Amino acid sequence: MSEVKPQTEQVKQMFDDIAPTYDRLNHILSLSIDKLWRRRVVKSLRKLGAKEILDIATGTGDLAIAMAEKIEGSTICGADLSPEMLAVARRKVAKAGLESRITLMEGNAEKLELQSESVDAVTIAFGIRNFENKESCLIELRRILRQGGHLVILEFSNPKSKLIGWFYRLYSHKILPWVGGLISRNRSAYEYLPASVDSFPNPELFSQIIESAGFTMVKRRSQSFGIAQIYIAQK
Repeated sequence: MSEVKPQTEQVKQMFDDIAPTYDRLNHILSLSIDKLWRRRVVKSLRKLGAKEILDIATGTGDLAIAMAEKIEGSTICGADLSPEMLAVARRKVAKAGLESRITLMEGNAEKLELQSESVDAVTIAFGIRNFENKESCLIELRRILRQGGHLVILEFSNPKSKLIGWFYRLYSHKILPWVGGLISRNRSAYEYLPASVDSFPNPELFSQIIESAGFTMVKRRSQSFGIAQIYIAQK
């Protein structure tokens, strides 16, 4: 009988497998609306005055690069479990000429080798739903944040509208796995992704989870009829 891998190891292996086609599929399957959501995250961080930023689950570096390009004087540390996703991110950072502004590291968000109170902001885009222990992760990220610093999370959610929700589920559970599997040769990964959205706490409950980790001033902004949410909280 084969040994069942912990969720963290399974997620790492899955993203290693789909890394070569991840960016192309991500933008195709989201109709590039994910770029709009990231721009809104960057705009929020600019208003908050964040300069030293930790980007957790940085993946192929899209948000880290957007922050470095749009927030003057910022430095970004991007961390991710997947070495293959980070390899893609390094190539993109080099192409953008941002090696002096963006550093990348392999690491588990539940236990990071970073000093306490060392960054102005922590960001997570489409990653926290994959964490094995979300509460432990949030507590660890609060440790790394300076007093007055901000946590900004961009994550998918299920729309409340019955009509939009029906179309969204049809797309995410039928079309997305078929197209994703066809291009990446890993259908199971693109079946996992919508399932992980379904099992993620609803926006109200997740806001409470953020508060229970010690954050205050928790706010959320619905994106594109509730397909995604931006959560902002303060230490």
